[in-house]
Amino acid sequence: MPAKAATASTAAVAAADRRQFLTFQVDGELFGVSILGVKEIIEFGNLTPVPMTPPYVRGVINLRGAVVPVLDLAVRFGRPPLDVGRRTCIIILEVPSDEGELVLGTVVDAVNEVLEIPSNLIEPAPNFGARIRPDFIAGMGKTDKGFVVLLEIGRVLSIDELALVGSLASEEDSGVA
Repeated sequence: MPAKAATASTAAVAAADRRQFLTFQVDGELFGVSILGVKEIIEFGNLTPVPMTPPYVRGVINLRGAVVPVLDLAVRFGRPPLDVGRRTCIIILEVPSDEGELVLGTVVDAVNEVLEIPSNLIEPAPNFGARIRPDFIAGMGKTDKGFVVLLEIGRVLSIDELALVGSLASEEDSGVA
């Protein structure tokens, strides 16, 4: 019996040592976010533009009765807006904020796959050479095909920007524009 318990314990430790990431492409680069924050992936479309929002806010969508702001990660990273193609989609994420979980969408060129990356193959964010702000990067995941930039989705937006996006959704819900 003790040998079985030790084997089960070792398996639990090995499983805890691996993290899953949804990988996707933005402007030709491969990124990943923790699968724990991903609610769903939907087809791109039916965006309603909202005036006087930051340039990276593409608009809002109606997701089963809830108004969800949709952000363009390329613009947030200081690049031109993504061109919509046949594989363009919206990843619906839950992002932690002071008021709890904020639901928002991000436009990406294409979703690739879910990768399981062992913790020992995740390197810290580089101090130089990244085409996005270093505080946006949770780490660099090593895979057979190269590196995946793992995003710290909670930091991709500052607290003030999260509040702005959250108030945008509240205003839309209450009919204020």
